[in-house]
Amino acid sequence: MADYSHIRAQASRMPLFETPIAQCNLVESEGMISEIKRVVLEKKKNDAGINRSNVGGWHSDVDMLAWGGGGAEKIKDTAIGLAKRMSAFAAGAHDDYHWLCQMWANVSEDGASNHLHMHPGNLWSGAFYVDMGGADSQPGLGGEFYFEDPRFPLSVMHNTKFRFADAEGNPIALMPQFRFKPGDLVLFPAWLRHGVNAYRGSGTRISIAFNVDAVLK
Repeated sequence: MADYSHIRAQASRMPLFETPIAQCNLVESEGMISEIKRVVLEKKKNDAGINRSNVGGWHSDVDMLAWGGGGAEKIKDTAIGLAKRMSAFAAGAHDDYHWLCQMWANVSEDGASNHLHMHPGNLWSGAFYVDMGGADSQPGLGGEFYFEDPRFPLSVMHNTKFRFADAEGNPIALMPQFRFKPGDLVLFPAWLRHGVNAYRGSGTRISIAFNVDAVLK
């Protein structure tokens, strides 16, 4: 039998079908954050809100761009700018499309959460963080944002302990969690399922959520 023990494998990772997610921080946005918080809490006083993915808490209607002022406009412009940088089209260019944004506010107090969901009918979804109710510095207060690995069949394979390994060889979480801070903005594909763990603090957790879409002119 021939001896091939001298042969070595030259391997590299091929990042195929990656899920693009963007996170940025709006620097020096403290004044804007204070204004958004004031506007949202004022709106909440006289508005019953609607029920969508929220379990408890307050979810405004999706018309925040009509009442959110300059802060809402800045979030919209930032989100659309990021979406353009992360989007390409098989034919045509960004300027061939009208870029649309739909926006709403979420206010969570003790026990409130958002169940696992997605935003069908859009290209991108995301959130901007106004006030974490102290959860950004106190992990025990919950309120973590999480994604579900879209390759969900992994959870029903015969070996449910199986995970893909990351570049360092560590197992990739099926539902990675994130603790964002005020001023952070996250953008992700609208089909990616996500949710928010129950907030367990005495403060008020406030976030602004949005969808971004592109429609041919």
